Amino acid sequence: MTKQFASAGDLAEKKISFTEIGRDLWAFTAEGDPNTGVIIGDDCVMIVDAQATPRLANKVIEKVRSVTDKPIKYVVLTHYHAVRVLGASAYGASETIMSDTARAMVAERGQEDWESEFGRFPRLFEGHESIPGLTWPSLTFSKSATFFLGKRRVDLRFLGRAHTAGDIVAFVPDANVMFTGDIVEYHSACYCGDGHFGDWPATLEAIRAYRLDAIAPGRGDALVGEKMVNAALDNTADFVTSTFRPIMRIAQGGGSLKQAWDACRAACDPKFADYAIYEHCLPFNVARAYDEALGIDTPRIWTAERDREMWARLQG
Repeated sequence: MTKQFASAGDLAEKKISFTEIGRDLWAFTAEGDPNTGVIIGDDCVMIVDAQATPRLANKVIEKVRSVTDKPIKYVVLTHYHAVRVLGASAYGASETIMSDTARAMVAERGQEDWESEFGRFPRLFEGHESIPGLTWPSLTFSKSATFFLGKRRVDLRFLGRAHTAGDIVAFVPDANVMFTGDIVEYHSACYCGDGHFGDWPATLEAIRAYRLDAIAPGRGDALVGEKMVNAALDNTADFVTSTFRPIMRIAQGGGSLKQAWDACRAACDPKFADYAIYEHCLPFNVARAYDEALGIDTPRIWTAERDREMWARLQG
């Protein structure tokens, strides 16, 4: 019998936290599950990342309504992954915003990603029957866009490839706070199945250059204070490079995917084995790093069939 992905058996409900990380800026976190950001302006609210289903999005809305009755006007999606975007319809926002590249990825591989992620990690799709279909943006941009929530300004920026090719961040200048999506994680493994290992560290340094007072990361606790922000940036960079270097050495030396898996585990298990979703991410991280080391710049599309084939190879 084929061994299941680690996440298939992850059924325990996570404790939700709702943390203010700047004036009227909130991070909805849940012990390593996908985070959502909340930006409250003078006249409306902007949501950053939507959750995987409308039912899960309603948990965010409940928290939002505990601190404001202003209308939710914008939903910003930092990238295209199903666990981030498929709950967007619940917010009733007038605008849903992605980068141009993220929208192109929805068109290219959104359905496959949905089906693959649902099979890998069913708990994150609670209430999946309420998903109306793929989430499409009403607004897109290439490198930067600015929105005003009354007087409060929010800058959306593409700072470089990292977790995906289309990652964006949301920066709130008046509070010096950023919502990074999965470019930054905190005591949670990075999912690198659509990643760009060679670019990721430079994108983290572009974030560091802001000298932020707080970050809402993609997963893990809210990061408040320069010390915690920099620690998370350092740790995320260490995770990415510690994954890629041993796999690159094996792949470029003619070694097998299984050998790359073993080399990655030897380097990463001692440092990261207790991180949230570590075992879940590992096979996808190894497969993508192996491809990138061999010069495959665009991540291959994950499907349920490819998931199973790759997992069988990794089991030797």
